[in-house]
Amino acid sequence: NPLDWHFLRATPFFGRLAMGLLKPKRKILGADLAGRVEAVGGNVKQFQTGDEIFGSIFSYGYVGAFAEYVCVTEKALVLKPAGTTFEEAAAVPVAAVTALQGLRDKGQIQPGQKVLINGASGGVGTFAVQIAKSFGTEVTGVCSTRNLDMVRSIGADHVIDYTQEDFTKNGQTYDLIYCAVGNRSAADYKRALNPKGICVVAGFTTMPHLLFQVVFLGAWVSMTGSKTIGAMGTVKVNKEDLGFMGDLLEDGKVVPVIDRHYTLGEVAEAIRYLEKGHARGKVVITV
Repeated sequence: NPLDWHFLRATPFFGRLAMGLLKPKRKILGADLAGRVEAVGGNVKQFQTGDEIFGSIFSYGYVGAFAEYVCVTEKALVLKPAGTTFEEAAAVPVAAVTALQGLRDKGQIQPGQKVLINGASGGVGTFAVQIAKSFGTEVTGVCSTRNLDMVRSIGADHVIDYTQEDFTKNGQTYDLIYCAVGNRSAADYKRALNPKGICVVAGFTTMPHLLFQVVFLGAWVSMTGSKTIGAMGTVKVNKEDLGFMGDLLEDGKVVPVIDRHYTLGEVAEAIRYLEKGHARGKVVITV
């Protein structure tokens, strides 16, 4: 996840309050995991030794999933669907729940809506396209030329090549815009929304200075008109939403897109690749 290299680099700077002012608070990175239960504590009720699970430890105050063994609360885990590989399951938690909570909770997604996913080929974006389709919407994905076919293959009804066309200036408008890449101004988002439309911005990794516009100018747009523009804030990966995603995996409505696999000894190389911002779907560490 991008949060891994943000923890490593302590960016944006204000994040050092949580990540460590002068050096990282945590020596081992990694938020998401999938594997087999090796042992359980005496108070554990939901799992037993040998269970195949997946989940995220990030929302419970710590990281450290890039390891052979992880000690974690049972609140952070759910059973892995039998037809899903460990690699696929490990790709799900933070990215998929970020997309789910943004579309369902912040975006109030409804069947029949026109939904646009900006950054449709990335880790969060590939889940957002598939989740939006599972809600019965008409989905447009925005991505680069090389990713057009991939975004179509995961369910997008329409695709826009951002190197050739600006989705905020082509005259099309949408009921819901979900931005996995926060690279537009509040004015751009407003122009691309239908009356009573909602824009949810989840990512600011490429242009952090636009955070001010979305948070403050977006709030002004929301208060003074019928359109709503806002940022997601920190995602809370909870058991209920992990279970919801597990059901979508089991039903075949969501299939994780995995760009590259790395070994545990190649974590540094994986982080460097992810930091470039061009991953197609998810990057997975295999132990």
